[in-house]
Amino acid sequence: MFSIRAFRSAIVSKPWAPIAATSVVAAAASSYYFSNMAISNDAKTATLKGDDQWVDLKLKSSKDLSHNTKALIFELPTPDSTLGLTTASALLTKYVTPKGSNVVRPYTPVSDPDSKGEFELVVKSYPEGKMSKHIHELKEGDTLSFKGPIIKYQWQPNLHKEITLIGAGTGITPLYQLISAINKNPEDKTKVNLFYGNATEGDILLKDEIDAIAKAKPQQFNVHYFLDKPSDNWKGENGFISEEFIKGNSPAADSDNVKVFVCGPPPFYKAISGAKVSPTDQGEVDGALKNLGFNKDQVFKF
Repeated sequence: MFSIRAFRSAIVSKPWAPIAATSVVAAAASSYYFSNMAISNDAKTATLKGDDQWVDLKLKSSKDLSHNTKALIFELPTPDSTLGLTTASALLTKYVTPKGSNVVRPYTPVSDPDSKGEFELVVKSYPEGKMSKHIHELKEGDTLSFKGPIIKYQWQPNLHKEITLIGAGTGITPLYQLISAINKNPEDKTKVNLFYGNATEGDILLKDEIDAIAKAKPQQFNVHYFLDKPSDNWKGENGFISEEFIKGNSPAADSDNVKVFVCGPPPFYKAISGAKVSPTDQGEVDGALKNLGFNKDQVFKF
């Protein structure tokens, strides 16, 4: 089980970064992923080609989604350019501090991988987050360096009969990529369960987009939101995403052809699935999913 309140306390002392913050570790991770990548977009239109080269892109616009979260749209080189990412992939961002140090962080775009001319990031600013604070301070016309793609998971339509997505905070971004891709493809009949935790209703990211998909296809998309600090008129789930809730609202481990995807801060991984050892090592399954009988082949940690 996992409390969003515990998560918020944790990020004050140690902001969440799925890949280690140092440029040395980031470089090692990117080297692995770039050598194992496959780009879906036409190579002629792809901006990020997996060649380990940084590309500077201009901020087109930004808007506040909450008191500490922004949606930012970056321009691609031409109106026909694509970003070059696939479903369930990410990119690296970089900026150089006044002292000459490189700050490198991974982010997952929320825009369609096939979008042309621009792409969108959703970024939450953390108290000690060097990159997130830098991105929030960008003005229209400023540039940021990007490299990628980082292939996290090779998604294939209908590979799994049913999937369960369990996330917290900005961990929704790769999960939303999967939701969006499945919704976009009329041939993909994968059934989706989403369990998404936050502190307050205002912290829920991409809620309008997710709700629209679930409303249009209620038999395929099953969505539950969890709040640690719900208002009096909140109609969703209260508290943490518990082992009991997962058991009662998603396929069991011994069901046919199921998969569970998890994304969130370190305390969330610990409670739900067990931690990742490194960007290239998923680690053993632990926490609620282990207790429910899921094995390493059935769980993927973004």
